[in-house]
Amino acid sequence: MLDQRQRDEFTERGFVVIPRVVPENVVAEATRGIDALLAADPPEAHVTGPHFFFPDAADVPALLAPLTGTPAWSYAESLVGVGKLDVPGQVQVALNIPPFSHRPGMHHIDGYPPGPDGRPYTFTMLAGVLMSDQLGEDGGNLWVWPGTHLTHAEYFREHGPDAFFAAGGYPPIRLPEPEQIRGRAGDLLLAHYLLGHNIGGNTAAETRRALYFRLKRTGHDPRWREFLQDPWLDYDAFPPRSPRTPPRH
Repeated sequence: MLDQRQRDEFTERGFVVIPRVVPENVVAEATRGIDALLAADPPEAHVTGPHFFFPDAADVPALLAPLTGTPAWSYAESLVGVGKLDVPGQVQVALNIPPFSHRPGMHHIDGYPPGPDGRPYTFTMLAGVLMSDQLGEDGGNLWVWPGTHLTHAEYFREHGPDAFFAAGGYPPIRLPEPEQIRGRAGDLLLAHYLLGHNIGGNTAAETRRALYFRLKRTGHDPRWREFLQDPWLDYDAFPPRSPRTPPRH
């Protein structure tokens, strides 16, 4: 379970990195799983920058295990509520291949374009497991804009949740200075869905590796419009203390 400092960090900044959550043997087994994906479908020789695989979780148990077979799952549940998260059906294997001299100019949030039913692909929380060390900057790190989970909610309260479609994943909010996520292989990132983020560059020698899981609170989909306006709607076990958050109904 997260301690109070970590919970406050998630409340105010929209994300938290917890070190040494995934044991080395689980990281090693997942690394072999990523290697198998690369061997079966390698990127072309000229490819640099982001390169993704999206296998079904049921087909890659070694890649799901860093989330569901370690304390990572209980950390995520401690923010939403025990038994309130659906096990994700998909794993994102996120590579960032050097050299990639890119610096993102702005943020985005996931979920656009919408699905066939017209609903955007919103979710509750992003869980990321670092699969390679990212101790410095510009090594393929994920960029985040702290506090924008609250600013985005303010934007959708003012303009209505259907403003999501007009924004196309890029709501026009005022942005703070971004930060790059740092850590070691086996560290866990938990980030609010509404936190602005983007892909960074990689000027290091090694390919950055990470696993991402898009976690939903059970019953999230019918409430997506409310969730865009109340960032804590899905977080039943995590009452926020931020004065910028609207009261629960």
